[in-house]
Amino acid sequence: MANLSLTKVPMPEQEPNVRNRNFDEVALGYTEEMAKEEATRCLNCKNRPCVSGCPVNVRIPDFIAQVAAGNFEEAYKIITSTNCLPAVCGRVCTQETQCESKCVRGAKGESVGIGRLERFVADYHMAHVSEPVPAIEKNGHRVAVIGSGPSGLTCAGDLARLGYEVTIFEAFHKAGGVLVYGIPEFRLPKAIVQKEVDNLEALGVEVRTNFVIGKTLTIDELFEEGYEAVFIGSGAGLPSFMGIEGESLIGVYSANEYLTRVNLMKAYLDNYDTPIRKSQAVAVVGGGNVAMDAARTAKRLGAEHVYIVYRRSEEEMPARAEEVHHAKEEGIEFMCLNNPTRILGGENGEVRAIEVISMELGEPDASGRRRPVAIPGSEHEIEVDTVVMSIGTSPNPLIRSTTEGLDANSRGCLVADENMATSRPGVYAGGDAVTGAATVILAMGAGKTAAVSIDKYIKEKNA
Repeated sequence: MANLSLTKVPMPEQEPNVRNRNFDEVALGYTEEMAKEEATRCLNCKNRPCVSGCPVNVRIPDFIAQVAAGNFEEAYKIITSTNCLPAVCGRVCTQETQCESKCVRGAKGESVGIGRLERFVADYHMAHVSEPVPAIEKNGHRVAVIGSGPSGLTCAGDLARLGYEVTIFEAFHKAGGVLVYGIPEFRLPKAIVQKEVDNLEALGVEVRTNFVIGKTLTIDELFEEGYEAVFIGSGAGLPSFMGIEGESLIGVYSANEYLTRVNLMKAYLDNYDTPIRKSQAVAVVGGGNVAMDAARTAKRLGAEHVYIVYRRSEEEMPARAEEVHHAKEEGIEFMCLNNPTRILGGENGEVRAIEVISMELGEPDASGRRRPVAIPGSEHEIEVDTVVMSIGTSPNPLIRSTTEGLDANSRGCLVADENMATSRPGVYAGGDAVTGAATVILAMGAGKTAAVSIDKYIKEKNA
């Protein structure tokens, strides 16, 4: 019988004043009983609107029906028939604007907790199943994937299942891309990411770390080595700054650097000697998910005061509502309608304060949001010793600058068509390298599309 509750089964979580001092995962996950109860809220609609909202086309009603019946491993098989990173997606995918936004139950009450159920299924499989991955017969064709973030991992996994010999080239010392350097441990445990990478390696994917394409090898040299196609999923890791006075002071970070030092370089662990500022008061400039991650991280590193400085109102914040809610619970202080004008230094060239100006909202701009307008004479200082700039990123120009015939737009993003094909034959691209900073699930969708296109390209080339 359908569960007609208007609300989702609550997700167990650490208490806010406990979790804001540790890096353990905030959400604790459903029990089997919770998962089955939530699954019975699904109406199993015939037209399946939720599937149309999923960039990787997970057969959502089918896997949820198996959860309701207690067939958790069958649910896992259904999910992984189209999604090679279910434990990741169940944690960080923006379901509220994707699949769950299409859920019929959301018309009167809350949508079905699709993401929570996906996470449960993936975690159940990891905890209870250790069967070896069946060997896949290789087809003798080689494909190179640049970058081991969500788009690269997805493209590599789909091609490996088709029999291709796939090599992932990763610039960092650990695979996972933004999943390991950008998303904090308390939202996405790195052991989960490593398990997903291990699953791909079991399919035959080779991962080569500390390998910078454009320096170690060029794309032309990859073709010379026998790769028949290349997928560029190198992300958008080049940080943006405001160009204001004081950005070169000691104690000013980009969000990328700050989170990389903490997440990938383990600065949050006492037995790692990773240089990072021990702050008392931190201003994080920006209002997206990365800003929330940086602010919540700073709190966990011991900062007494952590401020989100955002030039628009809270309603215009691009961050997920869940992340804003968690940040507030953990004591992050929101200073909306404020915009930095300069960063002030003290002794030894270190940050002592950030000067901001108050804003008000004017007419809508090109994004559809009301344009923030400065209020003359409203400048004021916030005493801080650290500033983290989280105002966006763009793709690193290294690959395009070392590859002939690879077009990019004015923002430095690679140009790719609907099939993820670039202007260079045999070279495909997707994820943040094409769109600029976006979501994990959209990057995964691009990786899936590219895998289909690469398969078609190589088959036609060798016909």
